[in-house]
Amino acid sequence: MLARLLAVSIVVAACSIAATAWLAVQTTSVAIQQEQGQAISSGNQIYEDLLGYAAGHPSWDGVGTSVTVLAQETGRRIVLTDQNRRVIVDSEPGDHPLPASASAGVDPLSVDPSLVDAGPGRISSSAVGPYALRQEEIAVLDGLAQRALACVRERGAVGSIVGLPSGRPKIQSPDPVATAQCTRTLNQPAKSERAALDQLDSLVNECLARQKLPPVSVGLDFGWQPLAAQASPSGVVPAQTDQRVQDCVTTGRHEQLTPYVAPAALLFVTSPGGAVAPSAFDLSAGNKVRIGLAVGGVLLVTILVTVLAGRRFTRPLRALTAAAQRMRDGDVTAQVRVRRRDEIGRLAGAFNDMAASRAQVERLRTDLISDIAHELRTPLSNIRGWLEATQDGVSEADEALIASLLEEAMLLHHIIDDLQDLAMADAGTLRLHREAVSVRELVGQVCAAHRARADAAGVSLVGEVDGDVELAADPVRLRQIVDNLVTNAVRHTGAGGTVRVRGQLEGSVVTVAVSDTGTGIAAEDLPHVFDRFWRAEKSRSRQTGGSGLGLAIVKKLVEAHGGTVGAESVVGEGSRFWVRLPLSR
Repeated sequence: MLARLLAVSIVVAACSIAATAWLAVQTTSVAIQQEQGQAISSGNQIYEDLLGYAAGHPSWDGVGTSVTVLAQETGRRIVLTDQNRRVIVDSEPGDHPLPASASAGVDPLSVDPSLVDAGPGRISSSAVGPYALRQEEIAVLDGLAQRALACVRERGAVGSIVGLPSGRPKIQSPDPVATAQCTRTLNQPAKSERAALDQLDSLVNECLARQKLPPVSVGLDFGWQPLAAQASPSGVVPAQTDQRVQDCVTTGRHEQLTPYVAPAALLFVTSPGGAVAPSAFDLSAGNKVRIGLAVGGVLLVTILVTVLAGRRFTRPLRALTAAAQRMRDGDVTAQVRVRRRDEIGRLAGAFNDMAASRAQVERLRTDLISDIAHELRTPLSNIRGWLEATQDGVSEADEALIASLLEEAMLLHHIIDDLQDLAMADAGTLRLHREAVSVRELVGQVCAAHRARADAAGVSLVGEVDGDVELAADPVRLRQIVDNLVTNAVRHTGAGGTVRVRGQLEGSVVTVAVSDTGTGIAAEDLPHVFDRFWRAEKSRSRQTGGSGLGLAIVKKLVEAHGGTVGAESVVGEGSRFWVRLPLSR
């Protein structure tokens, strides 16, 4: 376990160190990139503003004013250069070095989609070029837009008019059906737009012809449709998803818009003053060695802490294992010293409880075997002695001897039957055959059966029943319960005494009580009267007879019926044993 715990700790430590190192390198790299001008100011304001300027001007002439204003608003140094890093404009003129890498490329015909929303073909929507409408065209389209909006609203939809960079109005509505039906006239190209689309069609179709593809017609949304009257030499009409056609549309748009937009430029955004802060961290050979030493130190500390903690953790487990092995080898008194209150401490406590319970069970088992051997030894010794005497001619096998031997054999049989009943009750295999039993008949039968023995002992046996009560019980087992109680009472009552058997109904419970005027039981002995092989006579002289199992059997049979049994006694005055059973169960 210690080895597994150590291995898991090393793996966790290594993963933690690796994750921390990776996070540190990534964080430092981002910081370095920001210091070197890789990051653009918040909200991409600089990039968006310069991209809009480039889309609306054929050159960068005059951008200086815009750059100065942006630098003042953002507190950054802004530099624009051409593709060869020749400075176009610098918000802080001077001999300041530029970062090794540009923050971004400013090209309205190739927009960075991670910075701003790009239109079809990654061309800026602000780059309108020849699609810019004249004022009179805008006025006409505004009127059409108002009528289209009224049409949309008449159809129960909501909408609004937005202006596109070219000056064209557009209806925005969540209802596409109403929008399509009401904007058919509005969506027709204006004269200037038609001329620009014709020019674009010419450029696109020249590109397609070089690839032996049929001509197409491009719409205001720069989508395309094949011309139905013409087909390619192969007779195949390209699908709408054909990338070759889309590439020709994008190439044609680039060629058409190039004269209207500023050339691509490089954008550098740095801290004020133009200084690029040197990084205090790099992955040089020396730093790599220091990182390795730090990682090794952390792993070493982790290993040491894990070993110490693991030994403290596994020490009580080893003690538990040793105690369990001692118990396996026969030491039923094996215990573990408990000093902790955590889960392991509770486990050790549970082990000690189990060991104590097992020791008690072992003592009970040993006592039971001893008791059984003692109870069987006396009748067997008597039988053997008389048989040997008969065999040696010392005694004759007359009727008295045979009767004595039979009595001893019947006692053995009685002990064995009692043990069998107890074993079945302990195993839960004691079966009850319930039926309606009259308490009056039960008391009468028991008294009749024990009358002769009671008379011989000079004991008065009285039966009393209040009313005619019936309960659901096994008649054989119920008779056995009362028989054992009456037998025990007659045995311990002297001549001239009285044994009383009384049955009565108490609510939903039937109580059968057997009381006597015998010698009684001491208070310290009363809790043990239902134990197996227990007798008040500690010498086990068997003067009072019996196997010592009668009352134990009574308790088991009563519990099987769902009832309770108890006893009360006063020394010199007598005892009272009672059984309470439910009417039905």
